[in-house]
Amino acid sequence: MTSARALPQYNHSASREFFGHPRALAYLFATEMWERFSYYGMRALLVLYMLKYLFAPRAGEVFGLAGLQSALESVFGPLAPQPLASQIYGFYTGLVYLTPILGGLLADRLLGQRRTVIIGATLMAIGHFMMAFEYLFLFALGFLILGNGAFKPNISTQVGALYPPGDRRRDRAFSIFYVGINLGAFLAPLICGTLGEELGWHYGFAAAGVGMTLSLIIYLAATPNLPKDAFEKRAVLHAPLDRTAWQSIIALLLLFAPISLFWATYEQQGNTITLWADQFTDRHFLGGEIPVTWFQAFNPFMIFAFTPFIVALWRWQGQNEPSTATKLSIGCLITALAYLIMVAAAWNTGGGKASWLWLLAYFVVITIGELYVSPTSLSLVTKIAPASLLSMMMGVWLSTSFVGGFLAGYLGTFWSSMEKPYFFLMLALVSAVSGIVIAILRRPLRSVLND
Repeated sequence: MTSARALPQYNHSASREFFGHPRALAYLFATEMWERFSYYGMRALLVLYMLKYLFAPRAGEVFGLAGLQSALESVFGPLAPQPLASQIYGFYTGLVYLTPILGGLLADRLLGQRRTVIIGATLMAIGHFMMAFEYLFLFALGFLILGNGAFKPNISTQVGALYPPGDRRRDRAFSIFYVGINLGAFLAPLICGTLGEELGWHYGFAAAGVGMTLSLIIYLAATPNLPKDAFEKRAVLHAPLDRTAWQSIIALLLLFAPISLFWATYEQQGNTITLWADQFTDRHFLGGEIPVTWFQAFNPFMIFAFTPFIVALWRWQGQNEPSTATKLSIGCLITALAYLIMVAAAWNTGGGKASWLWLLAYFVVITIGELYVSPTSLSLVTKIAPASLLSMMMGVWLSTSFVGGFLAGYLGTFWSSMEKPYFFLMLALVSAVSGIVIAILRRPLRSVLND
């Protein structure tokens, strides 16, 4: 029987190299960079836009908002503007990572990765430009959610398909790819955030739309250099799943819950951490004041600043390099430490405003935690998921961010009612629990994860 993990083969001999990697990696890097620019540019403005403009008494009508608020209040009770904005943020950031399951299935079974990515990029570009019209706010979110679902899993699986089984460059490729993600995420708050805060919200959203359009153009230009779609090899990829394949699926599902808890705390960066920066942070620096949205550029900047050192550390550790599960556990525990820093910041202020240096320390620590979790987990999926379900399983894995985003919104509703030190302590405990659970799972999953 043909192995269920056999990947669609990329023509490595015909591919020109780009810094030791297939040239297609550079195209996928740029495509993902501009897509993330659009996503994080819009995310940087979303909560502030809702609280300072969309929910204001004199704001224009938003189609469907009253019905959505009524539905949410039937479950969570009366929602003031801040909890309502937090819930909408949580549902949005969650759903953009639930729909990748459908996008992956669509690619695996019907359209292939390339066509699905193009459809997703087009939907997202439309959604960003729709944000210019308050009346269409919820429709715009819907387009962005569906577009991301088609786009996200199929870009990641194409990175994995550039390398044959056993190629040691694969993990490094995902680290390079992750730098692209965060280069876009770094530029987004500086450009979209500044335009939105200084010139008007819709200028920021329009800039995000331009970024998504550039992403689509780059991907279309890259198409001849990309791997063939997996569904083109149906005879191989539709072989029955063997025992090893099922063990791999079960292993990924067992890790699903603790990784979701990690994302629930991580996603506070665009939610309650933004509110902390706005309401409780002394942002004065060199005679000026740091814009609130610029703090969301700290994390992605540190991603591409720290990645070479983390990769070099793992290489230096050699045989002592932590296993995949250990890296995931370490990352969650480091994230818990980041929120303990915020506990100290909240205690130190005594109800006043804290120095922005506390936030800088928080972002340094949470970035290191993220580098142990996110790129490692993406590489893991492409290593062990059955090839016939590769895009769908990538979508399933990305949906950890759906659960995490939804939980992030729910946890954010406590922001207004809890003392800030206890709020951040709650987040630290949630992240610590996720790390402990992964550590417990490490031994039974060792053989499946190839640790």
